[in-house]
Amino acid sequence: MVVGEFTTEVDVLVIGAGPGGYVAAIRAAQLGKTVAVVEKAELGGVCLNVGCIPSKAMIHASHTYDHAKHTESMGITMENVKVDFAKVQEWKAGIVKQLTGGVAGLFKGNKIQVIPGEALFVSENEVRVFHGYDVNRYKFNHCIIATGSRPIELPAFPFGKRVLSSTEALALNEIPKSMVVIGGGYIGIELGSVFARFGTQVTILEGSDQILPGFEPEMIRLVERRLKKLGVTIHTKALAQGMEETENGVNVKAEVKGEATSVEAEYVLVTVGRRPNTDELGVRDIGMKLTDRGLIEVDEKGQTSIPNVYAIGDIVAGPALAHKASYEGKVAAEAIAGHAAKVDYKAIPAVVFSDPEIASVGISEKEAKDKGLNYVVGRFPFAANGRALSVNAGEGFVKLIADKATGLVLGAQIVGAEASNIIAEIGLAIEMGATLEDIELTIHAHPTLGELTMEAAELALGHPIHVLNK
Repeated sequence: MVVGEFTTEVDVLVIGAGPGGYVAAIRAAQLGKTVAVVEKAELGGVCLNVGCIPSKAMIHASHTYDHAKHTESMGITMENVKVDFAKVQEWKAGIVKQLTGGVAGLFKGNKIQVIPGEALFVSENEVRVFHGYDVNRYKFNHCIIATGSRPIELPAFPFGKRVLSSTEALALNEIPKSMVVIGGGYIGIELGSVFARFGTQVTILEGSDQILPGFEPEMIRLVERRLKKLGVTIHTKALAQGMEETENGVNVKAEVKGEATSVEAEYVLVTVGRRPNTDELGVRDIGMKLTDRGLIEVDEKGQTSIPNVYAIGDIVAGPALAHKASYEGKVAAEAIAGHAAKVDYKAIPAVVFSDPEIASVGISEKEAKDKGLNYVVGRFPFAANGRALSVNAGEGFVKLIADKATGLVLGAQIVGAEASNIIAEIGLAIEMGATLEDIELTIHAHPTLGELTMEAAELALGHPIHVLNK
C-alpha cells in the first residue's frame, strides 16, 4: 500500500549524500540555490560510513599496534601488547559518527533539506522518492546525480557469512585467523595490510603481474617487501575460480601462473572493483546516455545528455576517488549557477594508504617516455632526509618529472611515510604551472618530510645538496 503522494518543487535536487553529493549541495546552497538532497542510507555515503574514513581509522589502529610491538631499536620495550578489537571498532564508529554528524550540521546551516529514500526518474525534471510505504514526487529545475558505486560481486564468490566485501570486512567483530583477499588493488592492499598487522594470515590473489596495477614497479617493490615481512603471501597472475565451504571457513580454488592451487581461510575478502549505482535510477528510461559499463556520459561541466541534469563521482568516467567526486560536485554546482566552470584533471592525485604509502599526481616517467617528451627526473631518497630517519621511516623516495627545457613540473610519484600529505604540494605546483626552480626556491621548514620535494627539485636541476650528483 502506498501512503500519500505529494509533489514538491525544488531548485536543485541532489541524489546521494556522499563526498560528491554533499559537497555539491553545500556549494549550490552557497550560490543562492534552494537545495534538497535525497539519500537512501546515511549522510556521508560510502566514504564516511563504510569506506575512506573507517578504513583509514583501522589502518592507523593497526599501525599503532604494530609499532608498539617493534620499538626495541629505539630503546623502548613494551610487554603484553594486546588488541581489544571491540574497542577498536567502537573508536572507529565514534569517528564516523562525528563526521556524519558534521555533514548534518552543515546541511542545517546551509538550509539544505534532507529527503530519506530512493529516487526514480519519471521525467527530465521529476523524480519519485520511495521511503518505506511513502512515495512522493519532486520537481526540479536542475538535478545532480551522485549515487556512487558498490562493490563488484563475483558469481563464484557470492557475498555472505564467509565472503566479504570491504563493507563487511570493516565491520568484523573479531580479528580473523586467516583471510584470502581476491584483488590486489588499493582496497585489497589497504585492508589486507590492516588484518596482517593485527595478526591475520593473509593471502592475496591478484590477476595482474603486480599488485597495485597502474603504479610503477619501483614503487610497488617496497610495499611488497613490507607485506612479506608481515607474513603476507602474494600470488600475482592468479585467477580465483571458486570455493568450497569448510567447517571453519572456506577453501579457495585458484589458478596461479597456470597451476592449480588452493588456500584455506576463515574469510574471503573480494576487492575486484566497484560498480556504478545507475541501474535502478530509471535514467535510461528518460533517454539519458550511458556507456556499456553503466557510466553516465557527461561533458566538462558534468552535464548529461539531458541539459538540466548533471552527474558526478563514481557514476562518470575516471577513477573512483572521493576527492574527484567532491571536485566534480563543486564544478557542477557552479555550472548550474551560471559560472564558467569546467573540470581539469591534470592534477588529480591518487593515494594508497599501504605500508609505505604511495601517491602520484600528474604524469609518470613512463607516460612522459611514451609521449616522447623531453623530460628530466629528480629522484630523492627518504634515507637522506633527517626527519624521515628520526621517525624510523627511511624507506622510499620522491620522484619529480619536469619538462627539461622549461622546468615546468609535470608529475610526481612518492613512496614512503606521509606520501599522502607530501603529494599535495606537487599537485599545487602542477595546477599553478610552477617550475622546479619555484619549488627549489620555496623555503621548506627543517627538519620535515616536506623538504624531500625541494631536494628532488634540486636534484632534477643538477645541483643537489644532500646526495651526490651522478
